[in-house]
Amino acid sequence: MSEILIKNIGHLVTEVGAPLRQNVSVRIVDQEIAEIADTVDPAWNPDRVIDGKEMLFMPGLVNTHHHFYQTLNRNIPAVQNARLFEWLKYLYEIWKFLTPEMARVSAQVAAAELIMSGCTTAVDHFYVFPEAHPEGVFEAEVEAVQEIGLRFHPTRGSMSLSQEDGGLPPASVVQDEETILSHTEEVINRYHQPEKFGMTRIIVAPCSPFSVTDTIMKKSKELGEKFDKVYFHTHLAETLDEEEFCLQETGMRPFDYLESLGWMDEKTIHVHSIHLNQDEVQRMGRAGASISHCPSSNMRLGSGMAPVVDMLKAGVKVSLGVDGSASNDSSHMFAEVRQALLLQRINYDEESITSTDVLRAATLGGAEAIGRDDVGKIEPGMAADIIGIKTTALDYAGAQHDPLAALVFCHPPKVDCSIINGRIIVDDGEFLPLDLQQLARRQNELAAEQISRLS
Repeated sequence: MSEILIKNIGHLVTEVGAPLRQNVSVRIVDQEIAEIADTVDPAWNPDRVIDGKEMLFMPGLVNTHHHFYQTLNRNIPAVQNARLFEWLKYLYEIWKFLTPEMARVSAQVAAAELIMSGCTTAVDHFYVFPEAHPEGVFEAEVEAVQEIGLRFHPTRGSMSLSQEDGGLPPASVVQDEETILSHTEEVINRYHQPEKFGMTRIIVAPCSPFSVTDTIMKKSKELGEKFDKVYFHTHLAETLDEEEFCLQETGMRPFDYLESLGWMDEKTIHVHSIHLNQDEVQRMGRAGASISHCPSSNMRLGSGMAPVVDMLKAGVKVSLGVDGSASNDSSHMFAEVRQALLLQRINYDEESITSTDVLRAATLGGAEAIGRDDVGKIEPGMAADIIGIKTTALDYAGAQHDPLAALVFCHPPKVDCSIINGRIIVDDGEFLPLDLQQLARRQNELAAEQISRLS
């Protein structure tokens, strides 16, 4: 048995929206929060004591959309000013060179960056299985993240509709339906942990209406429903180009198309969902579906702004995602929380969305979207996924009137402490699992190698 004591916490957020507690202590036993107490019990026997006197501790953030392999492809000049379809067509030609080592290193870069920015649980949408290296890329990513200790929901994504068949991606990154379905079932059986505190849970995730067939959408849903706590994930209504594609190919808007395929329910996370009308927003709320809002990527690609304020009013489960680093160029969760607040205030008034709203989306909203009832709060019986930030930092000088809101309104922080599943991952600002400078050097080498192979 291992035991950690965080004592004399200056500010404790047990749940976003609940009153802050001061000068309390949290006891962690193995992977679970055991007690929250005003005084330290002399009978406790911690292996490690953390002094929380000048810190704020809160539940770890939940990132519900990413593409980890894209940390290899940040800031590429040719697509710095491109919209989605042009951006994708260029990057497909780079992604076809993805190798298992690239998947492994890029995943560790993404996981480290997320953890340092407050994330303790992450969803990754992995949908590129290159014709040249189809074997082992997904497995390399999953096992690389498991080494680090991030709570991980990797998606077995897919693309089955190539350019030759009327889709957007080239044949070099597309798979046939039998391969997709058999490998999806294989990785669920191999990695999926539906039990309480499970560290790895697989999500089924056909990529988008312009890259998969309706058959793979239907069969993927049928396959996933056979397993306990397997959820679903896909891009929806990200751009007007996607809307035009769906109207031409199916005669339906993207929302109607996915709804017709059985992809509008409480177990499905829809990424982006920018171009929805009011009727679709209301129907999404009634269906109990979720969205992953990715404001930085949406701004970077000029895609538009999701109507998050209207979605919250309609009962849509709203969570936040950083999206891939080829369209965000960062994997910073607290930065995404801040962007979510500021972007909505452009189209709505200043009282329409609050720091509490976006922080809830980044914690309990994310937990609800992926079907977890063991993360998102700090209370006995919950997973010990906790982050701590020093409130004495220069970034928060003069901002102590509301210490939690300061994490949103002020410069986005890096965490000083991160505990995931009862394991200390960041200690006094130091990332413990890996040498980050060495990791960054290898990532830069692989990124240069990948792009150099473009003809």
